[in-house]
Amino acid sequence: MRIIVFMRNILVLLAIVTPLLLHAQFQQPTDEELRMTADPKAPGAAAVYLNIEEIANDPIHYQSFYARIKVLTEKGKELATVEVPYLHGNFKITGIQARTIHADGTVIPLTGKPEDLLVTKTTAKNGDTLQVNRRVFTLPSVEVGSILEYRYELHYDDNHFSSPSWEIQRPYFVHKAHYAFTPFEGFRPGVVTGQYLEDEKERALNTLVSWPILPPGVQLKTDIGGHYSVDVTDVPPIPDEEWMPPIHSLLYKVLFYYTYAHTAVEFWNSETKDWSKDVNHFAEPSKSIQETVSGLIAHGDSDLDKARKLYKAVQTLDNTDYSRQKAESERKQLKLKAAKRAEDTWVQKSGSSDDIALLYLAMLRAAGLTAYAIKVVDREEGVFDPTYMNFNQLDDTLVILSSGGKEIVLDPGEKMCPFQTVNWRHSDATGARQSPDNHNLSTTPAQQYPDNKTIRIGDATIDAQGNVTADFRVVMTGQEALRWRHAALRNDEDEVKKQFDHSLESLVPDGVEAHIDHFLGLDDPDVNLIAFVKAHGTIGAATSKRLLLPGFFFEARGAHPFVAQDKRLEAVDMHYGDAVTDQITYHLPSGFSVEGAPQDAKISWPDHTVFINKIVSSPGQITLARTLVRAFTIAKPEEYQDLRGFYQKVAAADQQQLVLTTTPAAKGN
Repeated sequence: MRIIVFMRNILVLLAIVTPLLLHAQFQQPTDEELRMTADPKAPGAAAVYLNIEEIANDPIHYQSFYARIKVLTEKGKELATVEVPYLHGNFKITGIQARTIHADGTVIPLTGKPEDLLVTKTTAKNGDTLQVNRRVFTLPSVEVGSILEYRYELHYDDNHFSSPSWEIQRPYFVHKAHYAFTPFEGFRPGVVTGQYLEDEKERALNTLVSWPILPPGVQLKTDIGGHYSVDVTDVPPIPDEEWMPPIHSLLYKVLFYYTYAHTAVEFWNSETKDWSKDVNHFAEPSKSIQETVSGLIAHGDSDLDKARKLYKAVQTLDNTDYSRQKAESERKQLKLKAAKRAEDTWVQKSGSSDDIALLYLAMLRAAGLTAYAIKVVDREEGVFDPTYMNFNQLDDTLVILSSGGKEIVLDPGEKMCPFQTVNWRHSDATGARQSPDNHNLSTTPAQQYPDNKTIRIGDATIDAQGNVTADFRVVMTGQEALRWRHAALRNDEDEVKKQFDHSLESLVPDGVEAHIDHFLGLDDPDVNLIAFVKAHGTIGAATSKRLLLPGFFFEARGAHPFVAQDKRLEAVDMHYGDAVTDQITYHLPSGFSVEGAPQDAKISWPDHTVFINKIVSSPGQITLARTLVRAFTIAKPEEYQDLRGFYQKVAAADQQQLVLTTTPAAKGN
């Protein structure tokens, strides 16, 4: 008997929010739990999980979940609302029971009916409709000090099997948790069954894989009957640190899945081969594509010139990932169809980022160039792990141009991304690629700091009371320019200006207002993006004889990362290397001169980052310049103290003041 398995790409949403699951009965709280007002194991926590239990049993198509939570602050009361996502039509949420226990022992049971809300509805490649719903219920009469206790069950039909995903690390500290899984009979020792499992491509699934990331000392156990279990205690909450990598990829978890591959190498070889075949079919240079390309390039063009002209052509198309996806009714009205070949995207002048990337691949090949597709993880969303056998780790399609013995990675599906530039989310990113030598996995080059520059340069005129008017411009290349151009794709220019003004609030000193006057190059990715800004206000402090001003106009508020955080649990991910240069010229009020100014300095964290400031004074004015170059992207936790020490020194340098004093009038003869 053939049985379809729900692969993790269909159920990924279910795994993200709340796993599914339980057998446990409600428990009588202890006096200690009722009296608890804080948790020494989780200082300052808004809530803690006292117990969690998840049970999954594939032979009986059953999963369950049970939780007990102690609410310690007002914020912890948000856990009173529980949302359970599920796949509509094949899964049913039943057996919802819940109660609130007040600190005095009073029990208030759940009596309201749970809501059933639509989350999303999509059409799969095979034409099936996939609808994800969520059951929502809210525990009653929740107070600070309450214990929340609830459970629910999930049942799925006899024609489907689904392996569990145990999200062991949660936003709040977990005191105790138990997880158990009974897999499909064919994967348990000594069990004979006439049923067999297939995936959506009708491949026989003969391997049960577990992908555990567990706390030190904790193991995934298997008993003689092939049942899996994990027991954990004192699980720390999900880290919440600035500049973390995509943390959900690194959290404690166990994922199970049925697969046709015996090893990760076999899996990636097979999946990449199938994906590459689909790519070649979609991007095959048809006659119409060849004719189009012939009209866009010239006979004498170099490989790079051809690639640049074709890149510019596909960048002009409507990228629906940045405009909007058209509804099915609208597509029919416009006589649009889902792109099955590259020429469909060109004819309709519209497509997704992947559609446009593969159209570009087809055009390069039509021009006689050697080019390959590569599908990489989005670094903002996840961290690639080859031991996790799921092709849906990979998000976005890029193109590799091979010319003159070199490979150039291009990002045509990234709207407004300059030629030979990639969005940082696709740099230093690993994925599957087409290759003439069957090299299936590859990593794109990392961003280099010279490619990402921000220059802030201006003049400020100050009067004797410390009032200031200033004009400055912000010149951006690379990722910062791309960020604002993307903002302009999704908003009108007035809204973009409003957002830019908001970003200026943390840039200029206290007491100063700054507003953008206009952009230059906002709609042209091949030039620098320049923002022209006007500012006014009161700067520094005035005494009878002195003016005290911030030395570095653009860093006066001292919003430096890592200075206040003394320890680090996770790696630091700065996304990309960059260089930021500031220069402000203060025009002094009449009768004032410089009494004290920041000193020239150079601060470095060798092989990682460097800070340099330089001061030049002349009659009636003083110019202060600073440059911060960051040549690294990732810093390991063990490097954190060096990183923090560097930024502490930079913060101290940026807080230096400029002291102006009145110049005594010259005595007459």
